[in-house]
Amino acid sequence: MSTDESRLATEWQVWLVENLSLGVGEEDARRTLMGAGVAEDVARAEVARALGHPYFQACQRLGRRYAWMESVMDAYSSLHRQAGRDRALEKREGLSAEEFFTHYYYGHRPVVLKGMMGDWPALGRWSLSYLAERAGAAEVEVMTGRNANPDHAPQAEKHRTRMTFRDYLKMVASGGETNDYYMVPRNENWQRDGLSPLREDVRAPAGIIDPGLRPDMMTLLLGPAGTVTPLHHDNMNVLLAQVMGRKHVRMAPSFQRHLMYSRYGTFSHVDAGKPDLERFPLYGEANVVEAVVEPGELLFIPVGWWHWVRALDVSASVTFHHFLVPGGNTYMPEPG
Repeated sequence: MSTDESRLATEWQVWLVENLSLGVGEEDARRTLMGAGVAEDVARAEVARALGHPYFQACQRLGRRYAWMESVMDAYSSLHRQAGRDRALEKREGLSAEEFFTHYYYGHRPVVLKGMMGDWPALGRWSLSYLAERAGAAEVEVMTGRNANPDHAPQAEKHRTRMTFRDYLKMVASGGETNDYYMVPRNENWQRDGLSPLREDVRAPAGIIDPGLRPDMMTLLLGPAGTVTPLHHDNMNVLLAQVMGRKHVRMAPSFQRHLMYSRYGTFSHVDAGKPDLERFPLYGEANVVEAVVEPGELLFIPVGWWHWVRALDVSASVTFHHFLVPGGNTYMPEPG
């Protein structure tokens, strides 16, 4: 089979080889290429070219060595579906710390916890005006210019901007619905002295999170309606406390990584807000669950679980990762 230069753009060459390697059928691959404007004869020739290329054949052989792992994950996914898991992310109220750890932390299952933030002063106090009054003069870091870069999340270093907290709050108040600027965990603003008055309004969920609450034990997320955290997974367990506004969350299990079209290690090619199942068909097999997380609710995100988040209102969240477990939080090591 000839290995002459492809007539496809590089991104479509990558897409074609990846999807054929993942088991997408030849006809389905041709139809997708044709749907993207590739002539039928070119689509047929390119699929044949890919299948006959020695690099693709080597890729197939390598993939077969790991096929057993995907078989295990598929079997577990089937059991997950048979167990009656539906698309609604489970919400629990009055859950004890013991039950949380037994059924969710160690059970590796997400959950929304209700009724555990009643002692938070932040719930009754936080508003944009209150935040400005208490800490407006503090210098903070914000991710800006996100709309111009689809890869803003994995390329965070390109988007760091310093400003006063008061100026940022004015942007949030007046800018309407947008994904162009957002204060995220990577900004590490809790560790800046100027925001210390706000940390006084936060409490550790009793029996679940280390009550020490040093600044490096928390992160702050704050932004306008319309901010989107693209589909990705974290390498540790996270507990997100929703203080202001609502967030729409979609999640997929860690054991369905082979359906997520991963990139940059922890991110996905899939836009979980409007997934393109023509381009990413395997994502359609994922056991996606979703919920709207309300103020006063805690979202447990198990290590490795894929999640996409969109703010429905001006939103402020605090995340924790120092769980009260022997040996500390569970971490997923990065591949070598």
